[in-house]
Amino acid sequence: MTLVLYELCGADDLRYSPFCWRTRLALMHKGLDFDTVPVAFTEKDKIAFSGQDKVPVIDDDGTVVCDSWAIAEYLEDTYPDKPPLFPGERGRAYAKMTNDWTDKLNPLILKSIIVDVYDRLDAVDQRYFRKTRELRFGKPLEDVQAGREETREQLREGMASMRAHLMDGPFVGGEVPSYSDFIVYGSLRWAQLCSEFAMLEEDDPVQQWYRRVAEALNID
Repeated sequence: MTLVLYELCGADDLRYSPFCWRTRLALMHKGLDFDTVPVAFTEKDKIAFSGQDKVPVIDDDGTVVCDSWAIAEYLEDTYPDKPPLFPGERGRAYAKMTNDWTDKLNPLILKSIIVDVYDRLDAVDQRYFRKTRELRFGKPLEDVQAGREETREQLREGMASMRAHLMDGPFVGGEVPSYSDFIVYGSLRWAQLCSEFAMLEEDDPVQQWYRRVAEALNID
Protein backbone atom coordinates (compact mmCIF):
# COMPACT_ATOMS: atom_id res chain seq x y z
CA MET A 1 0.00 0.00 0.00
CA THR A 2 1.49 3.33 -1.09
CA LEU A 3 0.31 6.85 -0.32
CA VAL A 4 1.74 9.54 -2.59
CA LEU A 5 1.52 13.31 -2.15
CA TYR A 6 1.90 15.49 -5.24
CA GLU A 7 3.02 18.95 -4.17
CA LEU A 8 4.15 22.22 -5.72
CA CYS A 9 7.86 22.61 -6.24
CA GLY A 10 10.15 25.54 -7.00
CA ALA A 11 13.82 25.68 -7.91
CA ASP A 12 16.18 23.39 -5.98
CA ASP A 13 13.25 21.16 -4.96
CA LEU A 14 11.72 23.85 -2.73
CA ARG A 15 8.35 22.66 -1.41
CA TYR A 16 6.63 25.89 -0.42
CA SER A 17 2.90 25.79 -1.20
CA PRO A 18 0.77 26.71 1.84
CA PHE A 19 -1.94 24.28 0.74
CA CYS A 20 0.51 21.44 0.22
CA TRP A 21 1.98 22.12 3.64
CA ARG A 22 -1.47 21.68 5.15
CA THR A 23 -1.61 18.20 3.65
CA ARG A 24 2.00 17.33 4.44
CA LEU A 25 1.47 18.23 8.12
CA ALA A 26 -1.81 16.30 8.24
CA LEU A 27 -0.04 13.18 6.97
CA MET A 28 2.79 13.66 9.46
CA HIS A 29 0.34 14.18 12.32
CA LYS A 30 -1.52 11.02 11.39
CA GLY A 31 1.77 9.14 11.33
CA LEU A 32 1.18 7.89 7.79
CA ASP A 33 4.06 6.86 5.57
CA PHE A 34 4.01 8.68 2.26
CA ASP A 35 6.11 9.42 -0.77
CA THR A 36 6.14 12.80 -2.52
CA VAL A 37 6.23 13.85 -6.16
CA PRO A 38 7.33 17.42 -6.97
CA VAL A 39 5.12 19.27 -9.44
CA ALA A 40 6.30 22.55 -10.95
CA PHE A 41 3.85 25.10 -12.34
CA THR A 42 4.60 23.91 -15.86
CA GLU A 43 4.35 20.20 -15.03
CA LYS A 44 0.58 19.85 -14.79
CA ASP A 45 0.84 16.66 -16.83
CA LYS A 46 2.05 14.91 -13.66
CA ILE A 47 -1.39 15.31 -12.07
CA ALA A 48 -3.53 14.93 -15.20
CA PHE A 49 -4.73 11.60 -13.76
CA SER A 50 -6.58 13.57 -11.06
CA GLY A 51 -8.86 15.25 -13.60
CA GLN A 52 -7.82 18.77 -12.60
CA ASP A 53 -4.65 20.89 -12.50
CA LYS A 54 -4.03 21.95 -8.91
CA VAL A 55 -2.03 20.53 -6.03
CA PRO A 56 -2.09 19.06 -3.48
CA VAL A 57 -3.24 15.72 -4.76
CA ILE A 58 -2.92 12.42 -2.94
CA ASP A 59 -3.09 8.94 -4.39
CA ASP A 60 -3.82 6.55 -1.55
CA ASP A 61 -3.33 3.12 -3.12
CA GLY A 62 -5.59 4.07 -6.03
CA THR A 63 -7.92 6.47 -4.25
CA VAL A 64 -7.25 9.95 -5.64
CA VAL A 65 -8.24 13.03 -3.66
CA CYS A 66 -7.66 16.68 -4.61
CA ASP A 67 -7.83 19.92 -2.59
CA SER A 68 -6.27 20.30 0.84
CA TRP A 69 -9.59 20.46 2.72
CA ALA A 70 -11.03 17.43 0.93
CA ILE A 71 -7.81 15.55 1.64
CA ALA A 72 -7.98 16.40 5.34
CA GLU A 73 -11.54 15.11 5.54
CA TYR A 74 -10.57 11.97 3.65
CA LEU A 75 -7.64 11.26 5.96
CA GLU A 76 -9.76 11.79 9.06
CA ASP A 77 -12.55 9.52 7.83
CA THR A 78 -10.24 6.84 6.39
CA TYR A 79 -7.80 6.65 9.30
CA PRO A 80 -9.92 7.21 12.45
CA ASP A 81 -7.52 5.12 14.52
CA LYS A 82 -4.72 7.63 13.94
CA PRO A 83 -4.35 10.94 15.88
CA PRO A 84 -7.33 13.17 15.02
CA LEU A 85 -7.11 16.17 12.74
CA PHE A 86 -10.43 17.52 14.04
CA PRO A 87 -10.57 16.86 17.80
CA GLY A 88 -13.72 17.44 19.82
CA GLU A 89 -17.40 17.58 18.92
CA ARG A 90 -17.08 20.66 16.74
CA GLY A 91 -13.51 20.11 15.62
CA ARG A 92 -14.32 19.73 11.94
CA ALA A 93 -16.56 22.81 11.84
CA TYR A 94 -13.98 24.85 13.72
CA ALA A 95 -11.22 23.76 11.35
CA LYS A 96 -13.37 24.69 8.34
CA MET A 97 -13.89 28.15 9.82
CA THR A 98 -10.12 28.46 10.30
CA ASN A 99 -9.58 27.27 6.74
CA ASP A 100 -11.87 29.96 5.32
CA TRP A 101 -10.36 32.66 7.56
CA THR A 102 -6.81 31.81 6.53
CA ASP A 103 -7.70 31.74 2.84
CA LYS A 104 -8.71 35.41 3.19
CA LEU A 105 -5.31 36.26 4.71
CA ASN A 106 -3.26 34.43 2.07
CA PRO A 107 -3.57 37.25 -0.51
CA LEU A 108 -1.88 39.61 1.96
CA ILE A 109 1.03 37.20 2.28
CA LEU A 110 1.27 36.79 -1.48
CA LYS A 111 1.34 40.55 -2.06
CA SER A 112 4.15 40.80 0.49
CA ILE A 113 6.38 38.15 -1.06
CA ILE A 114 5.30 37.77 -4.70
CA VAL A 115 8.66 38.83 -6.19
CA ASP A 116 10.46 36.62 -3.70
CA VAL A 117 8.32 33.66 -4.78
CA TYR A 118 9.16 34.46 -8.41
CA ASP A 119 12.86 34.43 -7.56
CA ARG A 120 12.51 30.92 -6.10
CA LEU A 121 11.29 29.41 -9.39
CA ASP A 122 13.09 27.89 -12.34
CA ALA A 123 13.20 30.04 -15.49
CA VAL A 124 10.34 28.31 -17.30
CA ASP A 125 8.10 28.59 -14.23
CA GLN A 126 9.11 32.22 -13.76
CA ARG A 127 7.66 33.04 -17.17
CA TYR A 128 4.42 31.23 -16.31
CA PHE A 129 4.20 32.81 -12.86
CA ARG A 130 4.81 36.36 -14.06
CA LYS A 131 2.28 36.08 -16.87
CA THR A 132 -0.52 34.57 -14.78
CA ARG A 133 -0.01 36.69 -11.66
CA GLU A 134 0.34 39.96 -13.56
CA LEU A 135 -2.92 39.15 -15.32
CA ARG A 136 -4.49 38.50 -11.91
CA PHE A 137 -3.28 41.75 -10.32
CA GLY A 138 -3.27 43.92 -13.43
CA LYS A 139 0.25 45.22 -12.80
CA PRO A 140 3.89 44.06 -12.64
CA LEU A 141 4.92 41.80 -9.77
CA GLU A 142 7.32 44.47 -8.54
CA ASP A 143 4.47 46.95 -8.18
CA VAL A 144 2.38 44.40 -6.28
CA GLN A 145 5.15 43.88 -3.73
CA ALA A 146 6.18 47.55 -3.55
CA GLY A 147 3.85 48.39 -0.66
CA ARG A 148 4.55 45.29 1.36
CA GLU A 149 5.23 47.05 4.65
CA GLU A 150 1.62 48.27 4.61
CA THR A 151 0.34 44.90 3.41
CA ARG A 152 2.24 43.14 6.18
CA GLU A 153 0.69 45.47 8.73
CA GLN A 154 -2.75 44.52 7.42
CA LEU A 155 -1.85 40.86 7.93
CA ARG A 156 -0.64 41.47 11.47
CA GLU A 157 -3.84 43.31 12.30
CA GLY A 158 -5.86 40.54 10.69
CA MET A 159 -4.33 37.97 13.05
CA ALA A 160 -5.60 39.74 16.18
CA SER A 161 -8.33 37.15 16.72
CA MET A 162 -5.77 34.35 16.67
CA ARG A 163 -3.64 36.11 19.28
CA ALA A 164 -6.68 36.40 21.52
CA HIS A 165 -7.53 32.74 20.97
CA LEU A 166 -3.99 31.63 21.88
CA MET A 167 -4.44 33.14 25.33
CA ASP A 168 -6.56 30.05 26.13
CA GLY A 169 -4.04 27.41 25.07
CA PRO A 170 -0.76 26.66 23.32
CA PHE A 171 -2.34 25.67 20.00
CA VAL A 172 -5.29 26.75 17.89
CA GLY A 173 -6.93 23.36 18.37
CA GLY A 174 -6.21 23.04 22.09
CA GLU A 175 -3.42 21.38 24.01
CA VAL A 176 -1.93 19.59 21.00
CA PRO A 177 -1.62 20.65 17.35
CA SER A 178 -4.44 19.75 14.97
CA TYR A 179 -5.52 20.61 11.46
CA SER A 180 -6.58 24.13 12.46
CA ASP A 181 -2.95 24.76 13.40
CA PHE A 182 -1.64 23.20 10.20
CA ILE A 183 -3.79 25.52 8.08
CA VAL A 184 -2.32 28.71 9.51
CA TYR A 185 1.17 27.25 9.87
CA GLY A 186 1.22 26.34 6.18
CA SER A 187 0.70 29.94 5.14
CA LEU A 188 3.41 31.30 7.41
CA ARG A 189 5.75 28.49 6.37
CA TRP A 190 5.20 29.56 2.75
CA ALA A 191 6.38 33.07 3.61
CA GLN A 192 9.35 31.80 5.62
CA LEU A 193 10.59 29.49 2.87
CA CYS A 194 10.25 32.00 0.05
CA SER A 195 11.30 35.27 1.63
CA GLU A 196 13.50 36.92 4.24
CA PHE A 197 10.78 39.53 4.75
CA ALA A 198 9.55 38.63 8.24
CA MET A 199 5.77 38.58 8.44
CA LEU A 200 5.62 38.70 12.25
CA GLU A 201 7.56 40.31 15.09
CA GLU A 202 9.66 37.92 17.16
CA ASP A 203 7.65 38.64 20.30
CA ASP A 204 4.29 38.18 18.55
CA PRO A 205 2.31 35.37 20.24
CA VAL A 206 1.57 34.00 16.78
CA GLN A 207 5.30 33.75 16.05
CA GLN A 208 5.79 31.92 19.35
CA TRP A 209 2.94 29.56 18.43
CA TYR A 210 4.59 28.99 15.04
CA ARG A 211 7.74 27.76 16.76
CA ARG A 212 5.70 25.45 19.01
CA VAL A 213 4.06 23.79 16.01
CA ALA A 214 7.43 23.32 14.31
CA GLU A 215 8.87 21.77 17.46
CA ALA A 216 5.88 19.46 17.94
CA LEU A 217 6.23 18.07 14.41
CA ASN A 218 10.06 18.17 14.29
CA ILE A 219 10.20 20.66 11.43
CA ASP A 220 13.55 22.34 10.88
